Amino acid sequence: MKQNHKSQTIRVDYLARVEGEGALYIRIKDGRINDLKFKIFEPPRFFEAFLRGRHFTEAPDITARICGICPVAYQMSSIHAMEKILGIQIDGPLRELRRLLYCGEWIESHVLHVYMLHAPDFLGYQDSIQMARDYPDVVKTGLRLKKIGNEIVRILGGREIHPINVRVGGFYKIPDRKAFQELLEDLKWARDAAIGMVRFTAGLNFPDFENDYEFVALSHPEEYPFNEGRLVSNKGLDIAVEDYDAHFEEIHVEHSNALHSVLKERGAYFVGPLARFNLNFDHLSPLAQEVAREVGLVPEIRNPFKSIIVRSVETLYAIDEAIRIIESFDMPEQPAVDVTVRAGTGHGCTEAPRGILYHRYTIDEAGIIQTAKIVPPTSQNQKTIEDDLYHYVSRHLDLPKEDLTWQCEQAIRNYDPCISCATHFLKLEIERE
Repeated sequence: MKQNHKSQTIRVDYLARVEGEGALYIRIKDGRINDLKFKIFEPPRFFEAFLRGRHFTEAPDITARICGICPVAYQMSSIHAMEKILGIQIDGPLRELRRLLYCGEWIESHVLHVYMLHAPDFLGYQDSIQMARDYPDVVKTGLRLKKIGNEIVRILGGREIHPINVRVGGFYKIPDRKAFQELLEDLKWARDAAIGMVRFTAGLNFPDFENDYEFVALSHPEEYPFNEGRLVSNKGLDIAVEDYDAHFEEIHVEHSNALHSVLKERGAYFVGPLARFNLNFDHLSPLAQEVAREVGLVPEIRNPFKSIIVRSVETLYAIDEAIRIIESFDMPEQPAVDVTVRAGTGHGCTEAPRGILYHRYTIDEAGIIQTAKIVPPTSQNQKTIEDDLYHYVSRHLDLPKEDLTWQCEQAIRNYDPCISCATHFLKLEIERE
């Protein structure tokens, strides 16, 4: 039955089952959207203020507490910024181990999102528990894959959540080679499982929706980006990480406690798996490229609902990369390089599972942090999420209330926003005039 959509208000007061607190408000008047707000009302946590006055060596452990799902990204962005100040360049086995650690985080984060939080949307279930009744093998595969990603983080990071073994200059301790070799059998199983993951997600039904995005991601001349590269876009951006502040700015909007990040020249932009895939496809492993092409996934993908397939391809890549690193790994002579403190300002940007994560720090001669700036992926995608909702709702005003609500939830979940690993609307009210 068609809805009377000439005048109505869609109000979602609380996004449940989220890592944070958010809401959605849509006002429709005379058959057009009059107002739309994706609200984040979680109280500020003041991490940038906590960092001021602390020693630079504390930054990795403090920033890791910002997120329980992607702590490695926060640690590594802070470490890269500090190493820029100190004039340190990490290469060889230590650099490879950093990539391996990032592989673990991508695997566990992407698998959690794909199997537990996003797939139920496409299959018509309220959650993965309901989905498991009809797809038990799919859910079991997801749980085992996630465990393998967690194990990589545990071995290298010291524990699965909020790892404690990384530091400016390297690691506090390098695990025994045997610990890495024992991962190989599980990783080779995981590689086959991830191929099935790509095929499974590619077989889902996707809404017919595309938009004209500016995709922004790191780009490295030789590898799919984790830790290093220039910031590029499909619309001409090509800058060093040090130039981030000259091109991006954060804007306070009244309806959100999270700042909206925009490109100064053009406004909203899109970070995360779709951006990385579209801008770095040629640097995926040969196997990941082959499987992506097999399911018809090639750049440029502009349907955000297909991010679930791209995350699956990136999971396959991360597993492939982890196997490569372990099979060719040489133990470093020492767990970290020597560090000499000096004053300065440094910038770091790495690719969290959800997109680029920018850090900037200034430290004094004693190594004390004077200023800190952190721009997470969600604040960078928040304006684009609102734009998606605006365009999607505008095209589907005749949908019944339940269907429109479901599609709005799914559109937000495409981005796996950091206020939520999954967003289910607890309460939805539609007022009609």
